[in-house]
Amino acid sequence: MALANFCLPALPAPPSWFPGHMKKFTRMLPTLLTRTDVVLELRDSRLPLTSINRTLEGALRKWRMERGWDPNDPTKRNVSVQPCEHIVVLNKRDLVPAWGMEPFQKAMEKRFPHQRLLFASWHRPRDIRTLNEILVNIARRHPHAMELNVLASKDPQPRHSRHRPIPGMTQALSTRLKVSMEPLIYAYDSPGVMLPYLGRGKEGAERGVKLALIAGIKEGLYDMEALAGYLLHRLTVLNPISPVYLHLLPKGAEATTDLEHFLTQLAQRMGMLKKRGEADLARAAVYFVRWWREEGGLLAAKDSFRHQKAAPRDSATAIAAPCPGTGPKGEATVGETSGEAPGDAVGLVVPKVEGWGFDFQWDWQEADMERRSSDPELFMQEKMEKCIDEYLEMIEREEKDDANVSPTQIKKRLVMEEKARRKARYVKS
Repeated sequence: MALANFCLPALPAPPSWFPGHMKKFTRMLPTLLTRTDVVLELRDSRLPLTSINRTLEGALRKWRMERGWDPNDPTKRNVSVQPCEHIVVLNKRDLVPAWGMEPFQKAMEKRFPHQRLLFASWHRPRDIRTLNEILVNIARRHPHAMELNVLASKDPQPRHSRHRPIPGMTQALSTRLKVSMEPLIYAYDSPGVMLPYLGRGKEGAERGVKLALIAGIKEGLYDMEALAGYLLHRLTVLNPISPVYLHLLPKGAEATTDLEHFLTQLAQRMGMLKKRGEADLARAAVYFVRWWREEGGLLAAKDSFRHQKAAPRDSATAIAAPCPGTGPKGEATVGETSGEAPGDAVGLVVPKVEGWGFDFQWDWQEADMERRSSDPELFMQEKMEKCIDEYLEMIEREEKDDANVSPTQIKKRLVMEEKARRKARYVKS
């Protein structure tokens, strides 16, 4: 049984979490870049767009121009004296489905040709060797340079304490580490830096919940039931036929977007009960989120509905999950091709909504079936390119409307402007 039509649950307003060490590093960044040859930016594979740090992007744009790159053509370099490379490492590759990696890389190459992308995981030693080879090759292309300096930058990456992951533990710039003798390569680690303000409205709220789910924000800033509601929504979008959370529920349970119903089933299954046998929903929400961070993410990456065997056509059933106040809209469509590769779906109830990771979601119609089946990778790439374009348009719109600046900062700026005007009038008089 599959759900069609997915409604985003109500999300809390994003908190502001920008500790002093992050502000200090942001001020230091332009100076650090003057002695940096390669920027190694670490992002989360589950949030390849949300984990882009706009503050870092602005500093890197200026750094590239100072090193001779054409501001109008990111693939053209007018002056090539010092190395100047931007490598994006998408960490935790084992937590996203493999079928979307190549289409994503091609889509990003078209939109960001100056960045080099690499999917990696600390579980895979060959990924570390590949990264080392990339750095060595960059150093060998510049034999005149005495050494290659690499700055590792990232969003706050959680370090695991005894009970839970804690982001923002790195609070100072590390000493230089020698990573290669011949050629000579040094690297230094930097503190993880958040955006000072995550934004307003639905976009800012969703951005905050996504970062909280991957433990990129201090855990106590969010209610676990809000995170569980969004997680339930996303896992259902990624696999509406047999979402990975069914592993937690009693045998015979079906996909659902009703958080209370889901948490009640989970609490009963796990024996999380209060007095008089009442289900402990808060405890179940905490368990659900932490299960996904530790184990469920791996299962979700391997259990993508695109790689499931097709069910008999007669057994495929769809139920519409209506949005509040809209009525029962949306019908699931049925695939017409066979196989296990992306785009093939004999007898599958193929929803009109698909997704990859937590940043990519797209709609498709029955008219797209032939193109989706004949060249699934190209189809995915085009959909991802559209998602990237929409993200960039949203960022541009937020910057234009000052939606990425907190109300407090806007008030401070207005006060400073008013003081400057008064001072100017005083000087004239």
